[in-house]
Amino acid sequence: MDEGRPPTTITLRFLAAPTDAGHSGSVSAGRVLEWIDKAGYAAAAAWSGTYCVTAYVGNVRFTRPVEVGELVEVTATVVHTGRTSMHITVDVASGAPRTRALEPATRCLIVFVAVDDEGRSTPVPALVPATLGEELQQRWAVRRAELRAEVEAAMAAQVYSDAGTAPRVTMRFLAAPTDVNWGGKVHGGIVMRWVDEAAHVLATRWGGSANNVAVFTGGVRFYRPLRIGHLVEVEARLLHTGRTSMHLGVHVRSGDPAAGDGALELTTYCRTVFVGLDEHRRAVPTPAWRPSSAEDVALDAHALELVAIRERFGD
Repeated sequence: MDEGRPPTTITLRFLAAPTDAGHSGSVSAGRVLEWIDKAGYAAAAAWSGTYCVTAYVGNVRFTRPVEVGELVEVTATVVHTGRTSMHITVDVASGAPRTRALEPATRCLIVFVAVDDEGRSTPVPALVPATLGEELQQRWAVRRAELRAEVEAAMAAQVYSDAGTAPRVTMRFLAAPTDVNWGGKVHGGIVMRWVDEAAHVLATRWGGSANNVAVFTGGVRFYRPLRIGHLVEVEARLLHTGRTSMHLGVHVRSGDPAAGDGALELTTYCRTVFVGLDEHRRAVPTPAWRPSSAEDVALDAHALELVAIRERFGD
């Protein structure tokens, strides 16, 4: 292996704090997404040697909860590079601090873009696989890029307007100075936490209980930076219900509060899936939602289309 090349892997290690807990009692999905973004940024910055911005987060599967007090390891590995982009896998594992036996909790792929002092994308060192394992990871990342392109095309074709009658929740607030990242904008992980919070409110209203969790988040696309002091609008809309699942689409918009609502621009969009839980943390049936308007029907079909695309790629 080339001793002169930057490190490909970085691991963050810490204890899950009481302030990380969500309404279910376990660590919230939004907090886990923050950890993922921080570890991904650390790996991207170490590889590129410059500031980086989150461009995409995909296929986040929450396979088991992280409990308060557990030892947490978040490992980010650069597996593929483009001209200015870095494709990074992030694995979250947790367990009892005394035993140090950690179990996988979450895995995803996150894409960062390196930028210069003027905020323009800048080239990064090419990752040349040095082992068979790295070569296989790179092939996997290239395959994921094909999936991402198909998912993004399907998502871009959808229309979200007031013609839709699906249940929705809108949260509004100002981006606070404490939300800042290393580049002076809102941290991508903070935005993903807002997404999770809005989705949780909608899932609570529809399911009738706050005991619900995210089991999947995907297609998280960051279109433009979100600035401190800007008005933020996070809208979650119900797209489809399964037997136990609620498929939600979440838009994040922002803009200068002095410019009025018409100045709000789309900054982030994603899809997330929630399930309600009983006292034993087992999934419970979800009230069925029946689309009524043409837009409702199209978005319901879109949610099923995304599931089919991921199944075709072996997800």
